[in-house]
Amino acid sequence: MGKPVVLGIESSCDETGAGIVRDGELLAHVVASSMDEHARYGGVVPEIAARAHLHAFNPVVRQALDKAGLRLTQIDAVAVTTGPGLSGALQVGLAGAKTLAYSAGVPLYGVHHLAGHVAADTLEHGPLPEPCVVLIVSGGHTSLLLVRDLVREPILHLGDTLDDAAGECFDKVARILGLPYPGGPAIDRAARDGDPRAVAFPRPLTRPGDDPYAFSFSGLKTAAARWAERHRLRGERLSVADGAAALQEAVADVLTRKALAACRAYDVRTLVVVGGVAANSRVRGLAEERCAAAGVELRVPPMTLCTDNGAMIAAVGDLLVRSGAEPAPLNVSVDPSAPLEYASLTPLPSAPGRAAA
Repeated sequence: MGKPVVLGIESSCDETGAGIVRDGELLAHVVASSMDEHARYGGVVPEIAARAHLHAFNPVVRQALDKAGLRLTQIDAVAVTTGPGLSGALQVGLAGAKTLAYSAGVPLYGVHHLAGHVAADTLEHGPLPEPCVVLIVSGGHTSLLLVRDLVREPILHLGDTLDDAAGECFDKVARILGLPYPGGPAIDRAARDGDPRAVAFPRPLTRPGDDPYAFSFSGLKTAAARWAERHRLRGERLSVADGAAALQEAVADVLTRKALAACRAYDVRTLVVVGGVAANSRVRGLAEERCAAAGVELRVPPMTLCTDNGAMIAAVGDLLVRSGAEPAPLNVSVDPSAPLEYASLTPLPSAPGRAAA
């Protein structure tokens, strides 16, 4: 029997993704984004996202199969994001994945979205070192993790964001500065022409006595809003480039400072940075500088695998299949607010009189 081929489906937010992986090798990877449809509202609208997934699901899966030169009958397993994310969006992906798995007569695996981001790096750099420190930075999540065996052992949270995530901070400040949605790429572009030392933005939770691994970006967002407001009240020209550069520097400083502190404390020699904000040029650049100075190997996935995609879900599914993990039950459901404890996520629908599993 040949090595199993896994089809991965991602639909947690505004990207419909399908990826195909065999034994750690990425065979195909297709993403359809509905971001342009949300841009006019300044953020993701759940109903629009769910409808976009309905329209994109079949074409994206067909394109992925065509790119891999495969038919559905040649797929050995289907993996799908079952949480966290937007409830309606997740349900579209799960319903489609169940249909594909049933049609092909293959097992279905439920995957935690954030574990997918971690596994995305393996498609470029091979198996994760055991242990490694993982920094997840995205629009809705900022976490520091200690990862041993991604699919066999529980994932240890060293610290998480207490309020706004880093990507959320970028989106909100971009709106304050008059930059378009999504805010992360807009901030990155504007910052190229700015001075990161022009504004003394705070570095949240970096004072002695603060939680060394927790994050908080709400105060940084407020500081940026007050800075912009002061300029406008005085009738002064607002330097968007300087504001963007200073904000980006503050976020990158906090993220990388805490990540390297975790590497030192746990005697870990590899830092993996994943998630949409891992595409930010200053986060990458400062992580490279600080890891090189500390003698820590830095691993960051390619830009195309940083944002949400089906390849990362297929990567987790591939690891689960090869580890001999049990597939999901037929009545697997979604959990829009699932905490990251294990890479496999197979919540069951709640029944009358009992809480959801």
